[in-house]
Amino acid sequence: MRDDPRDTLTDSYRSAARLNGLRAEELQRENQKLLRQLSLIQTSLSWRVTVPLRAVRALMLGKLLSGRPVRELPERLLRLWGREGLSGIRKTAIHRFRRLRRTHTGLSGLQGETGQDHPYRTASPVTDGLSPKILIIAELSLRQCAKYRVWQKRDFLKALGWAVQVVDWRDIAEAMSALQLCTHVIFYRVPGFDDVLKLVAEAHRLRLAPRWEVDDLIFDEDEYRQNGNIETLPAAERDLLISGVVLFRRCMLACGHGIASTQALADAMRDAGLSDVAVLENALDADTLRIASSLPVHQGSDRIWVSYGSGTNTHDADFRQAEAGLLAAMAEEPRLCLRVIGQLQLSSAFSRFGDRVERLTELSYPDYLRALSQTDIAIAPLERTLFNDCKSNIKFLEAAVVRVAAICSPCAAFLTIMRDGKNGLLAADAEAWRNGFLFLARDDGYRKRLADAAYADVMARYAPEAMAQSQARALFGVPVDRPEQALKILMANVYFAPRSFGGATIVAEEMGRRLVRKGAQVGVVTSRPSVADIPDGDIRYDVDGMTVFASVLPDDQGGLGQLDNPAMASRFSEVLDAFRPDVVHVHAAQGLGTGLLRVCQEKGIPYVLTLHDAWWLCERQFMVRADGRYCFQTIIDLSVCQACVPGARHLRDRDVVMRQALEGAALLISPSQAHRDLYLANGISPDRIVVNRNGFRWPERSRRARIARSPLRFGFVGGTEAVKGYDLLKEAMQSLSRSNWELVLVDNKLNLGFQSIFPEDWSVRGRLRVVPAYTQAELDDFYDQIDVLLFPSQWKESYGLTVREALARDVWVVTTSPGGQSEDVVDGVNGTCLPLDGKSQTLAEAVSALLDVRGRFDGYINPQKDCLATYDTQADELYQFLKQACGREV
Repeated sequence: MRDDPRDTLTDSYRSAARLNGLRAEELQRENQKLLRQLSLIQTSLSWRVTVPLRAVRALMLGKLLSGRPVRELPERLLRLWGREGLSGIRKTAIHRFRRLRRTHTGLSGLQGETGQDHPYRTASPVTDGLSPKILIIAELSLRQCAKYRVWQKRDFLKALGWAVQVVDWRDIAEAMSALQLCTHVIFYRVPGFDDVLKLVAEAHRLRLAPRWEVDDLIFDEDEYRQNGNIETLPAAERDLLISGVVLFRRCMLACGHGIASTQALADAMRDAGLSDVAVLENALDADTLRIASSLPVHQGSDRIWVSYGSGTNTHDADFRQAEAGLLAAMAEEPRLCLRVIGQLQLSSAFSRFGDRVERLTELSYPDYLRALSQTDIAIAPLERTLFNDCKSNIKFLEAAVVRVAAICSPCAAFLTIMRDGKNGLLAADAEAWRNGFLFLARDDGYRKRLADAAYADVMARYAPEAMAQSQARALFGVPVDRPEQALKILMANVYFAPRSFGGATIVAEEMGRRLVRKGAQVGVVTSRPSVADIPDGDIRYDVDGMTVFASVLPDDQGGLGQLDNPAMASRFSEVLDAFRPDVVHVHAAQGLGTGLLRVCQEKGIPYVLTLHDAWWLCERQFMVRADGRYCFQTIIDLSVCQACVPGARHLRDRDVVMRQALEGAALLISPSQAHRDLYLANGISPDRIVVNRNGFRWPERSRRARIARSPLRFGFVGGTEAVKGYDLLKEAMQSLSRSNWELVLVDNKLNLGFQSIFPEDWSVRGRLRVVPAYTQAELDDFYDQIDVLLFPSQWKESYGLTVREALARDVWVVTTSPGGQSEDVVDGVNGTCLPLDGKSQTLAEAVSALLDVRGRFDGYINPQKDCLATYDTQADELYQFLKQACGREV
């Protein structure tokens, strides 16, 4: 029955979208690389030194350094002179200089911030809450090695129920991300380059007890040089191999635990310094057995073919172990012939045998087994060295599975399975080789008995099911899924500790802490900065009992990148599989993207959205137009939005994406009734959206008494954004004719290494003071410095965290209304409510009125404090909402 064409068309669209997402991701990475390079150039000493030269060149071209035409400068200066006089020109020139300096100091400040002892490395999370998973970081370019050590092991482990992920060691960022979601990790044949050692260090930080795996003695230079095959290589190639020995040894010792393909190799690893080494042999896999079973039975001929397979050009010395015996046997028995598969420097002594010697170039693995199966005797000669003792017995296994009798050197690995004269022959010298060839050539029944016995022995020990149950299970056990009793919650917020930036982040952190105290298991998906000495992959760390998964996001994603991020959606899908939450709680998704919610829908995991702002409805997150004025729409009209953002062609598609995300939520949460009303007006059903008022950090001590008759102290913490009323505040305070006041301005950029508020830009009669942003632990100290909080926000805030912090500390609040910011302010009782009219005069009049009665603030206590929410009450409600969303008993 054919698939429904609509389904296949949908699948095609999905695949096309994923392909475009991958393309966009590649372009984004390239863009980020170019931006970083540009940043390095512009912050370099040479760039700063050449500023005068570039200025002269720009002037010669009739332009300013900014790129604007020089002819515009006189007109602009005249306008500025007429408006502000000479002082205005001076201030503008200072501003231009500051902007240039801010760019450089800002970049260096951020680099300094992220270049410190990274908090992402201070926590050592455990893997108890993750789904059992084994990660193999491997060398995959050696095809046959990968077959036996990577893909076979993957299949054995999957047969035991393990989830397995394989990553090429060269993809450092991908390997870094994969480490965060596994419970065990193996580094197969990985050299100890600096970036790799960072991965090993990360594995130790995550308590993964990393194991370094190898199938050759490539970490011991002295023994490596004993291998005669090495001397047959060109000098340059030989030196390259020897130099790699140091790197392999470095990575092995950094891991501290090992896996070897043979017991002899395990002993050598212990001698090199590892105390914990397990053995997992090379074996057969389903692919090899399938190929072998499909091959035609060898019917024999009047010739007896001896086959030797050489995968590389490093086996000349090995073949010489059998060479004399084979030459003697071929001279004595004319039916004996030699087939060489692969690279080998064959002695000229074989030339006398003419067409009894056949050369085949390197074959694909199926063709190799086919060629081997059509011979009569397989040989595996090895030079007697520790290096070869460490090799596996795979040539015997391959011969056995295609039912070809084998003669092998008596090296350690062969002795684990071979029984001389019973399932194969062992040959230690030329005479033994000669006799072995002659015995097998002259006795067809004996050859068949050896081959059949070898097949039975090999299948009993090395078949996939046998390997999985004996060797793989002995080493890794079987994955155990512990029954989850606690509610498992995965939160998503674009920022999270240690980057506690913004009110939504503070709320998310506090809710997470309290949900943990209630017994919930809490994970967090967030972003992190790109740091020089940590690979650009995900990081997993612990914050107060919460498991945090942090991904690097591009510095500037643009509006569409903020809206939808395919790469982040893919990462989030992997986190969901590893963490397996009962419910997902999304706070601020900007930058993380709405793709997270589609992933939840695909996997059938309920999600809850807390609507901290209007981003889900409006391209401009706070519904503020380009001129800084509030939009005042209640029901969002996209035609009005298109006029507000004329260059945005995506608004209707954006609306489709956002509406689908809102409709797919199990529950919507608003921090205030005013904000809930906005969403109700835009079509959200009342039974799907609830109010969960934000808590805040209450005072830990009593407020310090204000000095009587001292100047009235105002505070503003909104930064320089127009939406927070900065420009309006500046105009209002500059219009005051009084001087008996002080204004404390919080510059939240100072902690990032640069200044954004400059007191000399203000012309006020009162006192002006600029302070850096405070931490949550410093709230009481900050509010002790002010009597009145000015909150002239120019939009209907969803909540207003600082308003509540001030009210709880007996600080009068002057705020705009309506909006969530004013819901706990009673006009004339604990604050002053202003209309959202965008007029500085309105704020100036309110400030003047308070200056007239400044004595009322001596010993003032807010009589409405009991009506304020707390983090505990918020968390209690939230816990019930989340249980309700995922069907847990409430």
